[in-house]
Amino acid sequence: MTDESPAAFPDPPPRPDAKGPPDRLVGRTLGDYRILRVLGRGAMAEVYLAQQVSLQRKVALKILDTEAATEKTDVERFLREARAAASLVHAHIVQVYEVGQSGSLHYIAQEYVEGETLGQRIDRTGPLGPRDFARVLRQVASALARAGEAGIVHRDIKPDNLMLTLDGEVKVADFGLARVIEGRQQPRLTEDGMTMGSPLYMSPEQIEGKPLDARSDIYSLGITCFQLITGRLPFSADSSMEVALQHLRDKPPRLETLRADFPPVLGQIVERMLAKRPEDRFGGGREVLEALESQLPGSVGGSLPVNAPPLLTASRTDSRSRSAAATQKLAAVMASEKTTRPLLRTPLFWSSIAGALLLGVTWGLPTNDPFLLADADDPQTEIRPWNTAELQYEYARQLGTEEAWESVALHFPNDQKHVRLADRGLADMYLKQDRRNEALEIFARFVRENPSDSKFHAYGLAGQYVIMILDGERDSAFKLFAQLWPLRDPLSEFSPQMTRHILLHAKRHNPQLTPEMRQEIERRLKRGRSWTR
Repeated sequence: MTDESPAAFPDPPPRPDAKGPPDRLVGRTLGDYRILRVLGRGAMAEVYLAQQVSLQRKVALKILDTEAATEKTDVERFLREARAAASLVHAHIVQVYEVGQSGSLHYIAQEYVEGETLGQRIDRTGPLGPRDFARVLRQVASALARAGEAGIVHRDIKPDNLMLTLDGEVKVADFGLARVIEGRQQPRLTEDGMTMGSPLYMSPEQIEGKPLDARSDIYSLGITCFQLITGRLPFSADSSMEVALQHLRDKPPRLETLRADFPPVLGQIVERMLAKRPEDRFGGGREVLEALESQLPGSVGGSLPVNAPPLLTASRTDSRSRSAAATQKLAAVMASEKTTRPLLRTPLFWSSIAGALLLGVTWGLPTNDPFLLADADDPQTEIRPWNTAELQYEYARQLGTEEAWESVALHFPNDQKHVRLADRGLADMYLKQDRRNEALEIFARFVRENPSDSKFHAYGLAGQYVIMILDGERDSAFKLFAQLWPLRDPLSEFSPQMTRHILLHAKRHNPQLTPEMRQEIERRLKRGRSWTR
């Protein structure tokens, strides 16, 4: 058991709203969330890693500082943040799950992103190369386009609010200063003349206290882009006031003089983002995306030169050979693992089990590819509609991308058979990319919505088991195994590889197995690919 296991924290006697050091809430349960450890602290809130008990997933729990929230407007601002962020559902925005209150504590439960900020990234490895920069810009601009459509201004875009996940995705975090635009009237939660945000990244109109729209975020993104490209800020000084004056009056250094290796068109896009007058900038994230595509068609697909190791998605390899190699690694890992060694600590476990699980999807693909015009290695392949759900599903299996899997439900929402099969493929892909929260949502839905379909119900439980093991939560996984055991036959028919690896892991590590269960597992493992009776 790791030190983050919920079972390691009995409820202490103090009230949940007791004051004290930042770790005062560790071990407590607020609503559906058991607090595991402190992640950080901001101006208005403390952030904790927590376990959502009902869904068995990690979340970031942001709790309003009761000492800072002395005014009603503090609580209003905190809740406004939650409402604004919760309305933004997008792949590149940190998702808010729930807003709640426990006693006097107000909290926001949001997606827990494993990784680092882009600020930490460039501090650690230096400025980005052109291809990686174009990918980052595309993802952030896409998130801001979604926010703009909802009438929301982030107000604090900077590298430290851009999260880089373990698989290279960028997510915009902390809409804590977000302000919903309501026509020309914007709610004032601060005194007149007071500004909010980080002075180093503020737009001129934000510094002057003028009304803001999406173009203010574009300016802050331009400052951020300048830093990602050069490793430095365009404006700096000894005081916030001097920095603010530079934003108002000075031109930033020309990027071409600092990074001669960058395509000039990228520099031109950033320079337009940094225009002093809002009307001279892009109107929002959507226009930035259009400029990227018009000036550098396909740039996100990897046609730009690279002068550093890739930050984002690596080029794909053949899925069959990758899965076979992963299966061999998994077998070696399982054979050598000690009972006292947490599975989460095993270096090869993640890549191995993910590849092995994907075998359940790749087996049975037709030898003659019916989609010869679809380039499975091109992430920019347009997802075309097909005439039947079956063809759409086969097309999705061939491409194996998130958009392809989602296209089945998009075009054939009433074909539950193929929608569920596509959801299974999507869950496997999320596991492969270590996007555990997203995979867990699908597995939980399988369990919740398919009580009468033993195969999908069992598969949902099995997916939850795998994620618990990956998170080092053995006790919870072993309890879940008791529910899985009666469903071993339908699970083995539906996903023989997942069944094999779960049984093998349970055999080696589950102390709750009875002698009869161990004997049956031995028989099944000896029969090779046929795991049923």
